Amino acid sequence: MRDCAMERIRRDRSSPTSPRLVVRRVLVLAEGRQFREAAAVLQRLAAQAVAAAVADFPLDLIVEGLPHSAHLLETLFNKLIASGQRPNVNAEQVVWQLVRLLASHDDPTLKTKVARLAKALLEYQPDLHRQISNKKKALEQAVEGLGCHGLTADASIGGLTHLHAALRTELQRHVDAYKNALHRLDELWPAAVTGGDTKKPVDAGHQRLLAVRLPDVQQRLIDNKTLLTMLDKPALKQLQPLVQTLADRVQNDKEALFCVNQLKRLQPVSEDLPVASILMSFSRGCGALLDLMQIPHSPCYSDTGYHSETDAEQELSVKDVMTRYETLYHQYRPRALEALDALPELRHATQLKSKILFSVVVLAFRTCRTLRDHRLQSALRQLQLDPHSPAVTGLRKEMLRCLGSAGDACPLQEAESQVVGLVCDTLREYRCLEGCDQLRRYAGQAARVAWAMVCAVPPYELDTDFATPTKLQPEKHQRHHSSDRTCDTIRAFIWPAVMCQSRCVFKAVVVTDASGT
Repeated sequence: MRDCAMERIRRDRSSPTSPRLVVRRVLVLAEGRQFREAAAVLQRLAAQAVAAAVADFPLDLIVEGLPHSAHLLETLFNKLIASGQRPNVNAEQVVWQLVRLLASHDDPTLKTKVARLAKALLEYQPDLHRQISNKKKALEQAVEGLGCHGLTADASIGGLTHLHAALRTELQRHVDAYKNALHRLDELWPAAVTGGDTKKPVDAGHQRLLAVRLPDVQQRLIDNKTLLTMLDKPALKQLQPLVQTLADRVQNDKEALFCVNQLKRLQPVSEDLPVASILMSFSRGCGALLDLMQIPHSPCYSDTGYHSETDAEQELSVKDVMTRYETLYHQYRPRALEALDALPELRHATQLKSKILFSVVVLAFRTCRTLRDHRLQSALRQLQLDPHSPAVTGLRKEMLRCLGSAGDACPLQEAESQVVGLVCDTLREYRCLEGCDQLRRYAGQAARVAWAMVCAVPPYELDTDFATPTKLQPEKHQRHHSSDRTCDTIRAFIWPAVMCQSRCVFKAVVVTDASGT
């Protein structure tokens, strides 16, 4: 009898079946970072028993162990799903830890490790997809708001200038106009200088006003018209839009700091890093997790048949291309623009600087596309294959994937030099461009992004319809912050749109203006 009892105790210790013992066993194994053994212990417990004991699970400890504890968390949520119950489990804690990990990109196999867990989280709490999507959108809007602190229109110079300079000029214009108006009022009614008023209320009576003579009406018209001319100038109507722009920028910075403060709850944030870099990093993490929630986690699953893990990773890498293109606009373009601003020859050439940065992207795309075709044709010639043969189509796609996956290891100095050379040859009168290192780095980054775009399967294309003036199309155009929001006429392109199979995947940034200047 005693031997049977001792045997049962040993069996329970090695393979516990009661919820209380399972929780204790999982805690011990998790503290020792033996997550797979803990998952095996949890797997032997009935789903209903897991749901009943989940409140006692050391979730904080397990989440801190991600990505190594992904299998244990996946087992836990699958058990809860099988139980048909939805106990109070903080699944959001797991989600934001995954976002933080995916944002860092430290482990190249991370997406494979957590793909099944992402699916289980979505099945357990479908609303998580909406929450992550909203957070990603908020982060992207915060980044966009950071980019709205550029130059603004100044009617006095007929161009663009810094907002504070425009405000100072406008306020000074108002001060001068008001001083002139006060001086004119003093001339018309000298008694008003001492704060008195020689006119009595009865002078403004209805009967007295109807008795005014013709010379009095003429003089009154002249006086009032003079004041109106002083105060109702078109130039004095620019202050309110500038104040609104200032208010928008204040709100944008508040949104950016709010997002950063939220991210600080997930991990420490270095104050030395650019705010846009921090926000975009977590935005990429949200995007990566959303992609994992949509991609089948079975290595053999496909809507049309076999679907390998390599194919899934390829799909994810292709989606990262647009994130890199967005980073080029929000992060590298402002740095290059700042470097051009520092060149004395270009200090006041605002439109020219914008056209230079726009042209670099277009030239980088065209140069990389030509370089891609040359390398493909060279490889096919070495293999003695006809490039126009239908049998080569599959091989060509695999070669494109190989070229695109090479990433930074692929030599693109030739493309970078061609882009800078074309810009400098076109603008020979601006010799300062040849020695601008930041412009060369910008061209190098543009070439890297363009190479990933032209080597994608299917490849991305730039929308080359840059004709102006033209009408704004909301499906492929978005306004620059300096645009006239009441006008739909495009006067300039700041950033080109990207198309993929006739579908716009990144909208062009344009300037709308009714003036035609």
